[in-house]
Amino acid sequence: MSAPIGRTSMAHWIITAAQEYMQPMYDYFQRELLKRRFLMMDETPIQVLKEEGRRAQPKSYFWLVRTGEDGLNPIILYNYTSTRAGENAKQFLNGIEPGFYLMADGYQGYNKVKETKRCCCWAHIRRYLLEAIPKGLEKDYSNPAVQGVLYCNKLFEYERTYKEKGLSFKQIHNRRLKDQKPVIEGFLAWIKQVNPGSNGKLRKAITYIKNREDFLMTYLEDGRCSLSNNLSENSIRPVTVGRKNWLFPDTSDGASANALYLTIVEMAKAYDLNLYEYLKYLLEHRPNKDMSGDELAKLAP
Repeated sequence: MSAPIGRTSMAHWIITAAQEYMQPMYDYFQRELLKRRFLMMDETPIQVLKEEGRRAQPKSYFWLVRTGEDGLNPIILYNYTSTRAGENAKQFLNGIEPGFYLMADGYQGYNKVKETKRCCCWAHIRRYLLEAIPKGLEKDYSNPAVQGVLYCNKLFEYERTYKEKGLSFKQIHNRRLKDQKPVIEGFLAWIKQVNPGSNGKLRKAITYIKNREDFLMTYLEDGRCSLSNNLSENSIRPVTVGRKNWLFPDTSDGASANALYLTIVEMAKAYDLNLYEYLKYLLEHRPNKDMSGDELAKLAP
């Protein structure tokens, strides 16, 4: 005999399993992440239908917090919040030792994260300048937007050659100071004299760059810093692609469970584990809040 099981019951089981068994692993990952010195963040909107005190239409958010390119084991976490307030980013990183490097895009909410060394994403800068190039003038080197893109391309070209040569972090640090610092100094001089004219998109790009001028050279301080936030954007993509299929969580509990499972899934993928086997492994061993850090470490990817 078989008995039909409703979607509501299955969803409840999945949420309960997340709260009981995935949350302890998540908490362990977060504690380990807060020990690191090079982090990246990004966020993307989602819709949750039944949030207490809110209508279904307002946006909620998934945040991506991950380790950077420091050569150590990657840690990738997702976090659900009902708003995009910068306090959410600050709260998630509560307890981290001051002086860490944070790579994020230009969203002002990240300014709430104090006592960090902010890095600016040069991929975003290049994107704004690319969008400012008038159609058909991509090769017109007299066009200001094209000139700005060439500065950015030079930085990414240097980065590519460093990786191709397999340079150490110390070597990358030294080469950046020699190769890239003069490029950025030239870029800043160019920004001060460029005239956007009637090009509204170029004016927008220049404003974006000037608002981040204090962060443009931060990555030069350490070879483990990243030039762009691309790694973080790649990690947030499972959410942006996935929501086209699952559309929205029904409740905040469901959204939180979604973030927990996304974390487990992406952590398994980062270590080339068989996802089904790893989830099965965790459910067989049932991580719990009473386990020590050493015990949880043995269950980590």
